[in-house]
Amino acid sequence: MTSQNPVFIPGPTNIPDRLRHAMNAQTLDHRAPDNVDVLAPMLEDLKSVFKTTTGRVITFPASGTGGWEAAITNTLSPGDKVLVARYGMFSHRWIDMCERHKLDVEIIETPWGEGAPADLFAERLAADASHEIKAVLVTHNETATGVVSDIAAVRGAMNASDHPALLFVDCVSSLASMPFEMDAWGVDIAVTGSQKGFMLMTGMAILGVSERAWAAMETAQCARTFFDFRDMEAANANGGYPYTPPVQLLLGLRECVAMLFDEGLDNVFARHARLAEGVRRAVSAWGFELCAARRELYSDTVSATYVPEGFDSNVLTNHAYDAYGMSFGVGLGPMNGKAFRIGHLGSLTESMALSGIATIEMAMKDLDYPIELGAGVAAAQEFYRAQKAVELKKAA
Repeated sequence: MTSQNPVFIPGPTNIPDRLRHAMNAQTLDHRAPDNVDVLAPMLEDLKSVFKTTTGRVITFPASGTGGWEAAITNTLSPGDKVLVARYGMFSHRWIDMCERHKLDVEIIETPWGEGAPADLFAERLAADASHEIKAVLVTHNETATGVVSDIAAVRGAMNASDHPALLFVDCVSSLASMPFEMDAWGVDIAVTGSQKGFMLMTGMAILGVSERAWAAMETAQCARTFFDFRDMEAANANGGYPYTPPVQLLLGLRECVAMLFDEGLDNVFARHARLAEGVRRAVSAWGFELCAARRELYSDTVSATYVPEGFDSNVLTNHAYDAYGMSFGVGLGPMNGKAFRIGHLGSLTESMALSGIATIEMAMKDLDYPIELGAGVAAAQEFYRAQKAVELKKAA
């Protein structure tokens, strides 16, 4: 029965029954001529999720990491300089990928718990008079630290120096859960995956690609085959892929977009904001600290929480799983053993969030953490009740 418990890892997220049923399809002919009637409208609808009218949407059978690789290999050449800040595990992994592709990576080291340093980007870009920097890479929502960065400020830093570099953004744990404005923020490639805000299993990389990024393919010399944008777009025009597509995942993605539109994207974002604030109230009631350094950096999809000195967060998450059958995110990188993560994105409600808060409280009490049993639950309940009262008053 433990399989009925929701997960509170920051992805993959809980899969709603509506999406599981949509993917419960018999084998279909992925080269059938009517597939274009399925694929083309879905790709068009995804533009609304990215908030782009001028960009194109490209998908690949991969995780978000495959989307990163597609972004850099389609637009850059070995030896090109890219600028990136390291402030969490996922910005670190993007750096590693760029180095493996023989790019010249300039790194701005940033404390974990901070966001993308727009001011330092501005200084470096202003000093790059010869425009050697070809792309700026930013993680919108750092899943390891629960930190959201101001992408508009990064674009502002680029515009202030009139720098022509492309802007690539990892929005894997933010898109379809938090506001994201591809066009308004001047994002050239936005990379996400199917397993977080889209509430599906891992297996699809989904990218929004601007016309500037598309044009960069004309000179890009990084090797690419599986992740070639042009091959994929040409095949998509006929309703297919250049190779065998994940048909059931595509059916799930189509249904997910319909679910998001049924709820309304603004309502989706508001729900995530409520869930997140309730979790943060619980963390405060426990007397714990978030990894995110300031309120404006708090993520609405994941809260990374430090445990008190003398406690091992891995012991806590293991105990929650072994004793109560519920999963929470472990600390990554330098946060390993020092923090755990509560994922609050995707298919979640306030009642489900309360079950996670109550369960991790029980696990902490079992391990003699200095908390009062029920304190976090009560704090979250009071917030959720107050929000519901406002909602009911508006509806009256």
